[in-house]
Amino acid sequence: MNGSATNTTNSGGLSAILDKHEPELLSKWISEQLGSATRRKDLMKESELREQSRQFLSLLRAASQSRNFTDTSRPEWTAVRDLLTDISKSRALNGFTPSETASFIFSLRSPLIELIQREGGLDTKEITVDLGDATRLLDKLGLYTFEEFQKTREGIINRQQQEMMELSTPVVRLFDGIVAVPLIGTLDSARTQVVMENLLQRIVETGAEIAIIDITGVPTVDTLVAQHLLKTVAAARLMGADCIISGIRPQIAQTIIHLGVDLQNVTTKATMADALVMALKTLGMAITKGQKHGRGPALNS
Repeated sequence: MNGSATNTTNSGGLSAILDKHEPELLSKWISEQLGSATRRKDLMKESELREQSRQFLSLLRAASQSRNFTDTSRPEWTAVRDLLTDISKSRALNGFTPSETASFIFSLRSPLIELIQREGGLDTKEITVDLGDATRLLDKLGLYTFEEFQKTREGIINRQQQEMMELSTPVVRLFDGIVAVPLIGTLDSARTQVVMENLLQRIVETGAEIAIIDITGVPTVDTLVAQHLLKTVAAARLMGADCIISGIRPQIAQTIIHLGVDLQNVTTKATMADALVMALKTLGMAITKGQKHGRGPALNS
């Protein structure tokens, strides 16, 4: 008979210890946490820590009645996992580190081992079995807590990156029928998708006929960047808007020619100002100087 089957069917002592000594274990565990170097008084109130500990130990005792300490993915451990997920998420959002979060589980090890040894007395075999069950269980739950924490942190990072990309790719309305996207920094696949979505959305909202994509702030243009630009131009055309790519510096023009990228069907200009003038001309408008002193440029159609 393997160890897993033994743990599931054995009358065991860990379940009985949790059931018999829950109040004492809770008190010692809370004291262990309050005195720990990883205690974050600035991020969590003592009352909240006590309540989380109470809830966890209560659910742990209930789940342990199954006497299955080797497979915490089973249905009887669902409530325990759900609570640990909530705790991990809240601590990740509040600024805890991974080790500070995992210590919630691992700090239970010392007071639990003390109870096991005391309850076992001189029965070394029983103590060994119970210590094995406790160690495996806490390791599994501690690892689960750490993984849930990491998932939340990765989600936060991904969301922040997405927000930064959206902020770094604004679509501005220059005139009626004309929008512009000033690009700054590296243009990769993920950012191109954001640029495309934002641009298409603004074309729909404003009814723009011309979109200017300015790459003055893009440090380098390689084959991949050029392909991304062409995809964005094609998508805008499908929405009924022509595109002008501005910011084509001499070195970028040479690079594009060297790469053999075909931009013959794409209108390009050296500066955004040149692109704007061309866009206005295409729409039958022009900027002229005012006749009166102090009067700014006027837009004529």
